[in-house]
Amino acid sequence: MSCSLARRLQWGTVSTRATSSPIEPGPPHSLCERRPQVSVERLVDELEPPWRFEGVRFDTYIPDPNHPSQADAVTRLAAFAAGVGAERRDPGGIRGWFSRKPAAPTGPRGVYLDGGYGVGKTHLLASVWHAAPVPAHQKAFGTFVELTNLVGALGFRDTVRVLGGYRLLCIDEFELDDPGDTVLVSSLLSKLVEAGVSLAATSNTLPGKLGEGRFAAADFLREIQGLSAHFQPLRIDGEDYRHRGLPEAPPPYADEVVAKTARTTSGASLDHFPHLLGHLSQVHPSRYGALIEGVRLVCLTGVAPVPDQSTALRLVVLADRLYDAEIPVIASGVPFDRLFGEDMLRGGYRKKYYRAISRLTALARDAKPLGDTDGAS
Repeated sequence: MSCSLARRLQWGTVSTRATSSPIEPGPPHSLCERRPQVSVERLVDELEPPWRFEGVRFDTYIPDPNHPSQADAVTRLAAFAAGVGAERRDPGGIRGWFSRKPAAPTGPRGVYLDGGYGVGKTHLLASVWHAAPVPAHQKAFGTFVELTNLVGALGFRDTVRVLGGYRLLCIDEFELDDPGDTVLVSSLLSKLVEAGVSLAATSNTLPGKLGEGRFAAADFLREIQGLSAHFQPLRIDGEDYRHRGLPEAPPPYADEVVAKTARTTSGASLDHFPHLLGHLSQVHPSRYGALIEGVRLVCLTGVAPVPDQSTALRLVVLADRLYDAEIPVIASGVPFDRLFGEDMLRGGYRKKYYRAISRLTALARDAKPLGDTDGAS
């Protein structure tokens, strides 16, 4: 983004951006050897659609004719995007009033896309960001995890100051996993709405159902209802487009095939899956994007069911970052649809796990031409 963090905060400079060095051609590298450091400035600068969604627009979304809600969503979201920035006032008084309409909007200032994984919600959310008729430095796009990470890095007050300078905030993969996040995000979004920021979000859970199955939602009903009041829900039905009309995911390969593919592919990483899971516990999820920076192919040996929920949730974040960066994955061991046990797939995080399976399967399919040169197990 062209507007620096220091300019938004108005309290001076921040640390120089520090990242992992891109992987150079040669022998495969190990992600376990990388310990990236991510500055606060980078967290802010990265509040834009990921590379995978840089070129998406409303007219590149292909609605499933069997699910009319998809075409309806395109129409309604395009209208929402066109109205972003119609009237607002910068809380710091720098830009003054921006007005295209004589009256301030009433009712929810945001739209909330609810639907299963793979129906194109992120595509549509990124399209809202691209279509909104305001400069790029006045609109932000990030996942729910990135949003909470930003609060952790800046503090609540300065996060309000930074995000309050935008005219649109798009939040992908909206989830409330604990009471602290519920109160935090409810308070944050309330402040942003007061500042005139328009909101758009995606999730697999309707606003009134946020937090169900993950904590005692009834104890925080007031905060959850407050969040819901900021959004107009928009349901999107359909099947996972990543598997619609496509062949099944390739079976796992032999360890030797994975290792050989890593050695013969420029920019590949090679890790033993259990070791990588252990390494993820030592790297904050906000750094997972930097962890895979410069990688062109992820090679994993010994993929096995994830042992516990904390590890599983970290793997979900890694899968999201790999998918955003369009990095193929080739692996040995168990298929990706056996990563999470039945108890996990029946629990409160099941939609996250299914999304991870879906995305890793798509990335495995992308890597199939490379693996097939040596043959599957």
